[in-house]
Amino acid sequence: MNNNQINRREFLRDLGMLGAGVLAATSPWLKTFADVNETARERVRIGMIGPGSRGQFLLSFLSKNPKAEIVAFADLYEPSLVAALEMVPTAKAYNDYRKLLEDKNVEAVVVATPLAAHYQIVMDAFDAGKHVYCEKTIGYTMEQCYNMYQKHLETGCLFFTGQQRLFDPRYIKAMDLVHQGLFGEITAVHSFWNRNGDWRREIPNPRWERYINWRLYKDTSKGLMTELACHQLQVGTWALGKLPQKVMGHGAITFWKDGREVYDNINTIYVFDDGKKMTWGSDIANKFYGLEEQILGSKGTVEPERGKYYFEDIDPAPAFMQMLNDWENRLFGSLPFAGTSWAAETANVNHGEYILGKQPDNDGTSLLTEAFVEACITGKQPERIAEEGYYASLLCLWGHEALERGEIIDFPNEYQIDYDVYGTKRQTTA
Repeated sequence: MNNNQINRREFLRDLGMLGAGVLAATSPWLKTFADVNETARERVRIGMIGPGSRGQFLLSFLSKNPKAEIVAFADLYEPSLVAALEMVPTAKAYNDYRKLLEDKNVEAVVVATPLAAHYQIVMDAFDAGKHVYCEKTIGYTMEQCYNMYQKHLETGCLFFTGQQRLFDPRYIKAMDLVHQGLFGEITAVHSFWNRNGDWRREIPNPRWERYINWRLYKDTSKGLMTELACHQLQVGTWALGKLPQKVMGHGAITFWKDGREVYDNINTIYVFDDGKKMTWGSDIANKFYGLEEQILGSKGTVEPERGKYYFEDIDPAPAFMQMLNDWENRLFGSLPFAGTSWAAETANVNHGEYILGKQPDNDGTSLLTEAFVEACITGKQPERIAEEGYYASLLCLWGHEALERGEIIDFPNEYQIDYDVYGTKRQTTA
């Protein structure tokens, strides 16, 4: 058993001890783990559609989960099937995902294909009665996302999306503190994801260019908005507790002029009804500042990706931080990556403190896959998780449309769904 597995189990145990306590309002989907002990001897049979690089990363967790049995793979690209079978030699292999969906032994599917393929696969999977975990962004268009969500409701099949920050311990704790008002009123959220690289992958044959480098072409991808922004825009609405009303922005190809069709430089501004802003940007010709979500409050700042928080006024910090220390000892005390945040000397210097006591080393993916397995076994859709994934996808696709049109665009109300957290309602027709 590796250390990641031990950490997950200890983390789940501690969450179980809290029950419906302090985290219930911020992260109610964590109640998925309430039955973790009762399901100890049960298993779910999973098929993976698209076991490429991302699929294999998910597989690295699923294949070690004793409650998950990986029974089938499907992919058009033979090397991906070969690599997946090396990880799980007992699984069946299909070149057509429809054959996998016809397999009665498959109860749930993980979809990690290129973006443009998600829609038909997920719709077919729901029609086949399979539970679905779909990587973000879930659809290529807002209409597709809406139809996928409606199909989830109609069929009653479970729907998870690849929003791992929902299960990242540092984000869970940060959001609870934000929603308690401990950083004051949140006035803005600024986020960015910078890299320095061409985003290309080596290809064995030119005929595979658009299949392997699908992220670079408009007919299969919407570039940085759908690949990176989807995570961080969800963090912004999670912090603010509502959806923006307008979006504007600009995108261009400014450096990687190598035949790609998607932007390598983007900036967007999302505007809320009270004038507050959420920004997102990406430049993949400079990585110095990396990635971060900066949650700005009147009393302090949270940088959840770095796992740190800061206070505007240092004077009240010791008592405040002592309270945080007591809180994290209850929740994270048994975890190797959790230490104390409070130290007396921090009253004299405002260098910020780690949310979990040290540099974070867990991005939530392991817990997300474990939650999917638990939900499939119990048959219970976790509260809010499909809705958060849906709106995260909608926000980045809406932002991409603003980039393409070069206009300020109002929120697409026709794609609202019933979600009390954001105060939205599904549109109906006469």
